[in-house]
This record gives sequence, structure tokens and C-alpha cells, in this order.
Amino acid sequence: MKTLIIGYGNMGQTYANSFVSSGFVSSKDIFILSRSEVDKKQRLSIDKANFHLIPSFITFDVDIIILAVKPQDFNDLVINIKPFIKEEHVILSVMAGITIETIQNKLNCKKVVRSMPNIPTQIGLGMTVFSASSNVDRKELFIIQNLINTTGKSIYIEKEEMLNAATAVSGSGPAYVFYFMNAMIQAAIELGFTQSEAEFLVNQTFIGAVQLQNRSKIELKEWIVKVSSKGGTTEAALEIFNQNKIQNNIQKGIKSANKRAEELGKNQA
Repeated sequence: MKTLIIGYGNMGQTYANSFVSSGFVSSKDIFILSRSEVDKKQRLSIDKANFHLIPSFITFDVDIIILAVKPQDFNDLVINIKPFIKEEHVILSVMAGITIETIQNKLNCKKVVRSMPNIPTQIGLGMTVFSASSNVDRKELFIIQNLINTTGKSIYIEKEEMLNAATAVSGSGPAYVFYFMNAMIQAAIELGFTQSEAEFLVNQTFIGAVQLQNRSKIELKEWIVKVSSKGGTTEAALEIFNQNKIQNNIQKGIKSANKRAEELGKNQA
């Protein structure tokens, strides 16, 4: 499948790198449309001739088009690429807030897949939630999911509006994890560990805990009980978390992120 990636920032490069590394798409079948020259080091194994600054019918002689530009740049992009969009093109968007209907109307196209990846896609451990227009058939959807899965894992959802919730949970989620990790690191430093020791302690704790949970069928609540003991250290910490309603506040925060995602979506429509 010939693939055109429009935009060669972090996501554009991530997709190009993942497609080439996985072998799912040959480097000769990956084309890039960028608004500025691409450094030789960033080209990976993609031939220089496959990089373009100006759209043309030759550039758009592909099967799949990936829109990896910022949402605020979409309207300007439409002016430049609309004449080259064909009915048979399958368009995969990673633009936050831009709905399938908006993309269809502005580009005069039918087959649109909208996705919400998160930042760990950069290392092949991403989580992407995606939805598609009814014009995308099963075979095309299967191909798109295989492309997405070169960057990690994915979930297909029929209700496009759930992408706002995905943004709040998995899209923003890494920041929540980093926030909690940072708090633990600062506490460890205050308890006497050096910065490097504290970071090592916390990083390995998160890695180990996630892997332990992934490799078992035990629910998270049960793991909490297993780590805790009556009158012990873990229970002392959890009591403070509960007194300060940490779980409730986390849930409130995610709901606030969901509300903001909905607002941004309306502004981009």
C-alpha cells in the first residue's frame, strides 16, 4: 500500500519510522509531504526523491493519506491539497478535535479514519483509539489498524465522540503518570535519596508494577490489598491518599480533560 504522510513532525516521523522498522510498508512506498526541507538524518531509509514540498498529482498517487499536521494548520492545508484528493483515498487523521464529518466536507472525501494516539507511540508502546466513517470497508479498516499497531496497541470504537474520552484517558494519560512519578521522586529525595537514586527507584517501581499486573489476572484492587498489610507502611500512605480524596480528584481531572476535549472539538468544527 502506497502511503503519503502529510506533516513530518513528531507523529509523521513516528509513523514513517514504525512502518519501515516493522516492514509493513516498504520504504519506497512511503512518501512525505512537508512544508520545509527534511534533514538527511530524519529521512530514515526513505529515498530523498519521496520527500516533497509542493503537492502534485504524482505525490498523491497513493492508497492511504495520513494527516499528521496540527489541527490549527488544517484549514490552510485544505486549500493546498483538496484538488488532489481522490474518492478512493483512505485518509487517516491524527489531528485532535477535527471530526470525521469536517474532514469529509472540507476535503470532499468519503473514507476517513480519525485516531487519537499518545506519546509512547514514539517508542512503539503507544495506545491509539480510532474510529472510521461508514465508507471505510473491513479490508481497509484492517489495513489501517495494522499500520497503527506498528506504533503499539489500538482500540477501534464505533462512536466517534468517544475519541474525546480517549483523549482524556490515554491521550493525556502519560502526563498523569509522569505527574505521579515526579511526586514520588520528590518525596524520595526529601527522604534522603539522591536525584538519580530516586529516579531509579521510582522508574523501576512503575515498570515492575505494570508488568506484574499485565502478567496476571488479578484485579488492581486485589493487588493493592496484597501489597498492603494491617497497620503497615502501605496502609499509612493509602490512608492519606483516601483522606485527600486522591482517587476522586483523579477522576474529576480526567472528566475535566474530557470536557475540554469536547470544547476544542467544537471550536475546530
